[in-house]
Amino acid sequence: MSDTYNIGLGNNEPDTRIKADSDFVSFWDDQAKNLFWFSPWEKTLDWQPPFARWFVGGTINASYNALDVHQDSKSQKPAILWEGENGDSRILTYEQMLTEVQKFSNVLKSLGVEKGDRVTLYLPMIPELPIAMLACARIGATHTVIFSGFSATSIRDRVYDSKSKVVVTADGGYRRGKIVKLKEVVDEAIEGFDFVKNVVVVERTKNEIQMSSKDKLWIDLMNNASDNCPAEKLDSTHPLYILYTSGTTGKPKGVLHGTGGYLT
Repeated sequence: MSDTYNIGLGNNEPDTRIKADSDFVSFWDDQAKNLFWFSPWEKTLDWQPPFARWFVGGTINASYNALDVHQDSKSQKPAILWEGENGDSRILTYEQMLTEVQKFSNVLKSLGVEKGDRVTLYLPMIPELPIAMLACARIGATHTVIFSGFSATSIRDRVYDSKSKVVVTADGGYRRGKIVKLKEVVDEAIEGFDFVKNVVVVERTKNEIQMSSKDKLWIDLMNNASDNCPAEKLDSTHPLYILYTSGTTGKPKGVLHGTGGYLT
């Protein structure tokens, strides 16, 4: 691979940082123009302390910007280079990622997930994680990622707060040479939660798991899903994801990020 990337906006350009500090509204207005917008914004920043609304009136989609915009220029280039702890490896091109994301978007729709619904992702570091994240973004569902080492109690707090309609998990994951069971942790975490309608399970480690009427295997759902799902045109401030604080000083607090501001 011969592509090179500059990581960190303005790290090697002091003037860029000075401009960002002195006139941050026009600076971020310029940066946002590097993204694809279905419709432009009418106002760069609506600042009503302590609330900020960026790119008011603009419509955008994170999944579209991550995948669709690259299909003409780099469809056959790797979007994900993945190697698991146990030596498994996969390469997914931008074209393949778009296909997988559109399929899982349709899976979520088939499970009743709509724009504005929440989806919890409790997965190991596997390609299905970003696929699920981008699928949620594509249809306007808000995802929340939970670290796969968290306990059932920690998961329960976050799922309850977000009122997630669907939880996506795996049978297990690998950590330090051992299989870490994930599905049974989710089962304990969502016990009694009627608002969780479905649990989607990726078969990562193939360890034995218990399946209930809520549970669906990722592979079965994907095999029956269409690979055509147009991206929703979402308001710039539409909730993209919720990231929870550690909860060390009390209940974890959900930090919500809007789509346009986060992408910029």
